[in-house]
Amino acid sequence: MIKMIPVLVATLIPSTITAQVGTLFVKQGTTLNRSLGPHFEIPPACLTAFVTIFMFISLLIYDRYFVPAIRKHTGDPRGISMLQRLGIGLAFHIIIMVTACFAEKRRLGIVKENGILEQNQTVPLTIFILLPQFALMGIADTFVDVAKLEFFYDQAPQGMKSLGTSYFTTSIGIGNFLSSFLLTVVSHITKKDGHRGWIQNNLNTSRLDYFYAFYAVLSFLNLIFFLLVAKSYVYNEDVDVIESNRELQRVLEPSSYGA
Repeated sequence: MIKMIPVLVATLIPSTITAQVGTLFVKQGTTLNRSLGPHFEIPPACLTAFVTIFMFISLLIYDRYFVPAIRKHTGDPRGISMLQRLGIGLAFHIIIMVTACFAEKRRLGIVKENGILEQNQTVPLTIFILLPQFALMGIADTFVDVAKLEFFYDQAPQGMKSLGTSYFTTSIGIGNFLSSFLLTVVSHITKKDGHRGWIQNNLNTSRLDYFYAFYAVLSFLNLIFFLLVAKSYVYNEDVDVIESNRELQRVLEPSSYGA
């Protein structure tokens, strides 16, 4: 269980990014044009449904097409290893935050062009400009969340599988706490010396694009840390093979001396 802790640590930043779906991503949506026809407005939280939709679609493509195709080259029944799958998801998180950063820059550009300063003013930009970051999050979950659950369960010792599964929920819980902590710290630091600050209640006067860029850099650094951890990680089945070889060598040694 101890050897999985570095991998657990590497999943905390991705969990903080996942937490943005139900917080800042949705709050962005409240400032945008949500009209769908003359008499209907889309609730901003509805966009979170696209995370689930794209996750289901990408899971289908992954299992039905990607795994059989890549299995021919790797020989791995899973197609790629669990940590490789997790690593791809972490790379997706960098792309998500860069995409969110550019979407927010576009939104702030419209805010500036129209002189929108009030919190309750609607930005004349469709809410669907946020769709790519929600969709990419669904694709990333296909790799990150599935790989995390599979890895922590598979690599936990026999009789401790439940504890291994708890690593998955621990990652989510700490990630949500870390999200609130980072938001508070960044908001406090950027308000020093009389500056306006990156994060305010009024998103039209905030610099959420800077905050998303910060998350992109943080995700990149986390990916480097993960690659170092993954490179040195030895899977349980590999440990079993090594121990079996050592045991066989100990059995054969007396025979070789006798010969």
